[in-house]
Amino acid sequence: MTQPQHALRVGVTLAAPDSPPSIRESGALQSCVFLAQVLSRSPAVGQAVLINTTGAPPGEWLDPAFTGMRIVGPDEAAQVLDVVVDMGAHLPAGWHQALRARGGRSTLMRAGNGYVSDIESAMFDKPPEALSLDTPCAAVWLLPGHAHSCADYHALTARAPARVVPHLWTPLFLHKGIATLAPDKPWGYRPGSARWRVCCFESNRSVTKSCLIPLLACEEAYRANPAFLQMMYVTNALALKDHLQFALMAGSLDIVRHGVASFEGRFATSDFLAHHGDCIISHHWESGQSYLHYEALYGGYPLVHNSEFIKGCGYYYPHFDCQAGGAALLRAFMEHDRRLEDEKHSTAALLHSLDVANPANIEAYTRELLALFEPR
Repeated sequence: MTQPQHALRVGVTLAAPDSPPSIRESGALQSCVFLAQVLSRSPAVGQAVLINTTGAPPGEWLDPAFTGMRIVGPDEAAQVLDVVVDMGAHLPAGWHQALRARGGRSTLMRAGNGYVSDIESAMFDKPPEALSLDTPCAAVWLLPGHAHSCADYHALTARAPARVVPHLWTPLFLHKGIATLAPDKPWGYRPGSARWRVCCFESNRSVTKSCLIPLLACEEAYRANPAFLQMMYVTNALALKDHLQFALMAGSLDIVRHGVASFEGRFATSDFLAHHGDCIISHHWESGQSYLHYEALYGGYPLVHNSEFIKGCGYYYPHFDCQAGGAALLRAFMEHDRRLEDEKHSTAALLHSLDVANPANIEAYTRELLALFEPR
């Protein structure tokens, strides 16, 4: 493998918002920070920074004193960096061409399901979410959870090899959110409840993450044992309430007819769970790696899910099987309190595998960085 002649200077793009929301509502911004953090630990890297393409103040969630990552603008980045990861924002094609001309390299990092987001944008006239395809890059990096549906799509459209890189997460941002909670509303699972408040936090912005299967799985569990459920909260669902087809479907369910389902707006997970939650039920399609899962497990909450990537944690049900999902929810209700210690061990192993300081992750990203300099 061709080795660069000096320690690499690496940047990861992001777009700081004009008015800073809670960054915990933006998985994309968290992903940029985690990627820069793992790259900064690589023995091949002398410096890693975040590149803010908007010029907006970064706010407390991106403060270098908090993240440990310095922030630069595109002009400074153009003069000092060797590698740029186009991730949370798009730099012009000419910018990347100039980087390449002086011996640098660009890579695209696609942290979402680019195939689905692109085809949904085209078919349903939604604003485009994916980064521009005109970026000249040496590789496209994508997550294991999107490799099945996206690898060929990214490789062919970007005319560059698609490389699968580890998913990353630490509780850095979660801890900051927890610190804002009131003392009488602590975060973390509390055993002993006679009935559960079940929460669904899917974004409902794409078919990859929607509330429909969790809603039906909870209905299945409720029909089998109505006494277990105090309330089901479906967040990010205000727009769905006004959609006729969804309203007709939801209105046919016992949990809606009996007044034990509530459709809510958007909330930070930690805040909502502290006030209203005992359990999380989740569903994905071709997007099986989620910060939501990691946060729930980190807090000891019972997580009912269909992700094969964390099959050994929480309460798994396969694919789109609502009956199995309902059974998994009831199993969690009956077993979770006595399985807390076992869950802690499996969760600790999972979270270690995601950590930016995990040597395996550092090695994997180092390997992909150096591969950018191999002849195509």
